[in-house]
Amino acid sequence: MKTEAITVVRIYLTEGDHRLAGLIERLREKERVRGLTVFRGIAGFGQSGKLHASNLVDISLDLPLVVEFFDTPARAAEIMSHLNPTVEPGHMISWSAAVNSNEE
Repeated sequence: MKTEAITVVRIYLTEGDHRLAGLIERLREKERVRGLTVFRGIAGFGQSGKLHASNLVDISLDLPLVVEFFDTPARAAEIMSHLNPTVEPGHMISWSAAVNSNEE
């Protein structure tokens, strides 16, 4: 199997930020990333220690969100530099990975 090097980028938000739709649109339309997924957490907390959680009694509208995308290392670095001014420090991480390739 042939593989290609990529960089995976993960951005942490909460639903209460109301930035998800704009971020998805930017990553799809302007940055044209190769792939994107949004995960909705059932519980989480950050540096503040404030717990964001859902339970059966009260469905929270401020749950954790994770936006994950991937692209070539050069494109991912460029996109991260574009997003850096709008993403809170410590809320965007990245790592190297490999994706299966169609090329022989």
